[in-house]
Amino acid sequence: MTTPAERAERGKAARKRASRSSHGVWIPSADRADPVTVLERQAADRVQELLPIRYGRMAASPFAFLRGAAAVMAGDLGTQRHTGLTVQLSGDAHLLNFGVFASPERSLLFDLNDFDETYPGPFEWDVKRLAASVAAVTGEQGHGEDRAHAAALAAATAYRKGMRRLARKGELDVWYERMDAHELLPLIDSARHRKRAEARLDRARRRTSLQALGKLTELVDGRRRIIHDPPLLEPAGPPDVAALRKIFGDYRSTLAEERRLLLDRYRFVDAARKVVGVGSVGTRCFIVLLTGRDSGDPLFLQIKEAVHSVLEEHLPSGPHVHPGHRVVAGQRLLQAAGDIFLGWMTGPQGRAYYWRQLRDMKGSLDLTTLDPAELHAYARLCGTALARAHARSGDRIAIAAYLGGADTFDRAIADFAVRYATQNTQDHEALCNAIAAGILPADPHSPSGV
Repeated sequence: MTTPAERAERGKAARKRASRSSHGVWIPSADRADPVTVLERQAADRVQELLPIRYGRMAASPFAFLRGAAAVMAGDLGTQRHTGLTVQLSGDAHLLNFGVFASPERSLLFDLNDFDETYPGPFEWDVKRLAASVAAVTGEQGHGEDRAHAAALAAATAYRKGMRRLARKGELDVWYERMDAHELLPLIDSARHRKRAEARLDRARRRTSLQALGKLTELVDGRRRIIHDPPLLEPAGPPDVAALRKIFGDYRSTLAEERRLLLDRYRFVDAARKVVGVGSVGTRCFIVLLTGRDSGDPLFLQIKEAVHSVLEEHLPSGPHVHPGHRVVAGQRLLQAAGDIFLGWMTGPQGRAYYWRQLRDMKGSLDLTTLDPAELHAYARLCGTALARAHARSGDRIAIAAYLGGADTFDRAIADFAVRYATQNTQDHEALCNAIAAGILPADPHSPSGV
């Protein structure tokens, strides 16, 4: 077993593979794939009638495009030199993929909340995607490159400082580290900003299965049924319901014994196909309504198709063959407290799926409404949360030593973020041009949804 000093030396040695300042460079390769082609290739096996929603949501703005274009950015990151300091990557550490949710103890936590692309890889790839999304949303607010650079710098600095703090802690202390949402409020500078944050937390606390029951269902002939709201929410037909009932047992087997017992106390009531997210639109996704003690004791589960991570073609093979297992294992490793109903299974036609609760006090921000001070504060929170997640799976001592006490890495990441945001704007234009030329279909009225 290596000593902390040896681990630190390994981190410093990684500077020879990729210097800290080298992360600031962004020059697209001569053979860079066309972004529209990347998106079309990714969509080949998706539900084709839903693709106009995906492209319509991505066309809304460069920031929205970046959220749906994880595959494009993965290809770009794959051409750059990297540190070789491996962690379990989120794979899509976009600003909108952080938020609050309830722990099993019913505390509100702040953390990463999207793991469709999770995969082992160099830690800086997540940091670069986070910083690029910060720069993109700042630019969308019309604040200019200087403020975009400052906001991205805030995220990178918080990551570095968070990792260096965690490097000094013991293993269990790092494992039990978490960010309680209410403990974050004192970190927000102004009373006005704190009041707005408190209101958002209150809204998240009300987002439960009981609240979803009133929003997503209706009584039909005295029986509770999921509403019909095409194309975003459509009740599953008899074949889909039968398939979901059949695979329910396979999903159940991936849960811990005590959670299987809890799940057995619920009965299957109804199911529907649901459109979620931006980049995920077109993958197969269902929600299932279960009831426990009575009809006023609901549980909504989401069944989401898991496909290969966008990072896989750019990195060595990971430990999980089943894409659903990959997502579940990555989420359990990265999140401070996991969903008790998180599981996976193989469905019809050999497609991989994972299961989770649809709503469990989950909430995120409308970032376009934040002023510069709020955005800086939020970027710092996300950088800190990302460091905590990486410290659980990677060599935090080596990463901290690589990062160092100076802000060399931070400034390089901020430089990259601003440059990549410009590239992203050009890619967004390419998508809009493809839509205008009729190459890609788009629904211009597609609500963003979650």
